Amino acid sequence: MLRPLRYITPYFLYVLAFLAFTKTGFYCWVPLIYLFFLIPLVELLIKPDAENLTETQEAEAKANPLFDFVLWLTVPLQIGALYLFLTSLNSADSFVDNAGRVVAMGLLCGTFGINAAHELGHRVNKFEQFLAKILLLTSLYMHFFIEHNKGHHKHVATPEDPSTAFYKQHLYAFWIQTFIGTQKKAWQIATSEAKGSIFNEMALFQLIQFALVGLIYYFFGGFVTLCFLVAAFIGAALLETVNYIEHYGLQRDFAKTTFERVKPAHSWNSNHLMGRLTLFELSRHSDHHYLASRKYQILRHMEDAPQMPTGYPGMILLALFPPIWFKVMHRQMDRFGITPQIIPR
Repeated sequence: MLRPLRYITPYFLYVLAFLAFTKTGFYCWVPLIYLFFLIPLVELLIKPDAENLTETQEAEAKANPLFDFVLWLTVPLQIGALYLFLTSLNSADSFVDNAGRVVAMGLLCGTFGINAAHELGHRVNKFEQFLAKILLLTSLYMHFFIEHNKGHHKHVATPEDPSTAFYKQHLYAFWIQTFIGTQKKAWQIATSEAKGSIFNEMALFQLIQFALVGLIYYFFGGFVTLCFLVAAFIGAALLETVNYIEHYGLQRDFAKTTFERVKPAHSWNSNHLMGRLTLFELSRHSDHHYLASRKYQILRHMEDAPQMPTGYPGMILLALFPPIWFKVMHRQMDRFGITPQIIPR
């Protein structure tokens, strides 16, 4: 019964964002401080937890509806947060306060809007897939539903995947690659599925997103619309930075006519508990790619998976500084005997 309560951790950030939207001064920046200072500091002091559930515990967790409820709850809360964010902005307020609120909303876009959508988007239930699309809409990143499930999971750790960073590629070059590449891949997939029709799921997603931006502009004006677009970009950049750290420098072997099956060794894993709980176990990424249908609460530590030296929040900070990132990660690659993916796509 206590295990589902572990996953109220993502809601700590939500509460802090609520303070950012309703107060001024220091409160506007507390979400950023919490996610990228406090959590990385705690994860340096606490050892990672590689323990897996027993078969009995796994069966109980998989059948417990509370784990799904914790995830579903992100949808109305994210919509409410978006409205509160839009109404909290005022061009007459200080630039620092407004900037803090934009960053806070961007962090919610990345952790609630996209991260929870990632989990829901892998479900076979149409209702949960619909919830995933709503969450992605709040980040203007609906194409992720198409490309991630039907592109990234198929081509991960190969030159065909724009969401895989190659060896010695810094984060900012990767952003250009993945922002353009995933959009292109999503259009290709949607067009193929539509059998040549120009009106497909990707086109529908664009119409919905343009409609949302238009409604925000109509009801809240240009300043608020600009702030929303910046927050959505922050959320998308956070997601793509996570993609960067999850597969950096890893590659699947090409055997005769095709690439080998995705293995735990093709994703960087992290067992640091705060990062795991904050992102609904996303950092147990090796097991997720090994079997994408596994729900977040039963993802396992995999012995063959290369391990990050710290949790996701800390690794994201490192990625922002390429010389430090390369020094840390290339040492980690040597430690796990990883042959670098030298040839870029």
